[in-house]
Amino acid sequence: MKSLQDEIKTLIIDALNLEDITIDDIETDAPLFGDGLGLDSIDALELGLAVKKQYNVVIDADDAKAREHFASVASLAAFISSNKA
Repeated sequence: MKSLQDEIKTLIIDALNLEDITIDDIETDAPLFGDGLGLDSIDALELGLAVKKQYNVVIDADDAKAREHFASVASLAAFISSNKA
């Protein structure tokens, strides 16, 4: 069974059409934005929608902690785990 972290990596690749990247290329603790995977604010919106659709978990863009939730695959997995019904 795939781990939640691997599911999220797959979701990131699919949602953002990152055709040249595999889940092995995405480090669990590496930053998703900036120096890490290099995502931007548009990617964050796309990813937020994908997370909502896949896991029925909403990340409020106005939430001060939204940036923390999107910091890495590990932090996103922790957020989803703690908010899934």
